[in-house]
Amino acid sequence: MTQTDLTTYRVEFPITERYAFLSHAAVSPLNRRVVAAVQAQSELALHTPAMQMWPQVMGMMTELRERLTTLINARSSNEIVLMPNTATGLNTVAVSLPLRAGDNVLLLDGDYPANIYPWQQLAYKGVLIKMVPQHNGGLDLERLVARIDQRTRVIALSTAMFATGFRNDIAAVGQLCKEREIYFVVDGIQTLGAFPLDVQACHIDFLAAGSQKWLLSAPGAGFLYVRQERLAELEPGAYVGASSVVDGLNYLDYNLTFPPTADRFSLGTPNIYGAAALHAALGLLQEVGIERIEQQVLKLVDALINDLSERGYTFAATTTSVAQRSGIVVLNNLPDPDAACKQLEEAGIIATVRNGLRFAPHFYNTQEEIMRVGEVLDGLEP
Repeated sequence: MTQTDLTTYRVEFPITERYAFLSHAAVSPLNRRVVAAVQAQSELALHTPAMQMWPQVMGMMTELRERLTTLINARSSNEIVLMPNTATGLNTVAVSLPLRAGDNVLLLDGDYPANIYPWQQLAYKGVLIKMVPQHNGGLDLERLVARIDQRTRVIALSTAMFATGFRNDIAAVGQLCKEREIYFVVDGIQTLGAFPLDVQACHIDFLAAGSQKWLLSAPGAGFLYVRQERLAELEPGAYVGASSVVDGLNYLDYNLTFPPTADRFSLGTPNIYGAAALHAALGLLQEVGIERIEQQVLKLVDALINDLSERGYTFAATTTSVAQRSGIVVLNNLPDPDAACKQLEEAGIIATVRNGLRFAPHFYNTQEEIMRVGEVLDGLEP
């Protein structure tokens, strides 16, 4: 299929009528399918008692978990549990891993706080944090290896750096963790929906992601993947609810027995509307095809980098490797990125300020929108 076919999806995104939206690394605009799904769920709730619509809700959520299973190539939907956001998933992992005083966790300097603070919080247990300096805006495998010692139990890493756009080599780190029996925890929010990710091939033990960025859904929904073999190694942790046990509907039995699935981290009443939104968003993304989306995003990023480079702009990620490019491009030599961001918005281009001026196109963006960026930047008031 051709790029022309992809532009037909622009009708699903009414924001294109007013803006060139290039900020999918922040919060994406809603599309018609997501809004329709939430409206349909709300309309059902207007006229139907909750218990009568519950079979439909559970069927939708089961299908959502299957779509997530396909998205990341998990072995089973039993390895998937729905979560409110990325941080909840990462915190769940941090408090559940069997870490002891003197163990250490390796983190990458410059990573997003959601993948830093849950590990720093483990200081009360005597768990140590070791920061790996970034190189060219992201992970250098040799620097990571140099900081591994006999007490390294966890490596926690984002698929792409939010402040530079550097796409980390998740497969290489996963192989390293497998060989050294280190838990591998991944924050996937900055690539899922735009780039393929295979949790089996990458030997990922835990993966968390939220819904509001490249997955093109509403905020407040996400998921946690837990490799089946790791479930038996986890400690109960701080999070337990009525839905966490094997016979959750037998409310007065108080049988604190966890199921042998990721459902042990399902606490209680789910976010039905968030699930409906994410279900519809994944349907759209998987209809387009993640591989096609990746090709289009990289094509747009390549055009943006080439054009802005010729105009004299420099970037937070200094690597030239296409394999290390994500959908994020960050300019770092603007004297006032906040003012530039505001003036771009006035010109109908939406970007974000993160460590510089950040752009993040998705599959429905066009080459014409990309080429406007440099033209507008060159014409900004000094």
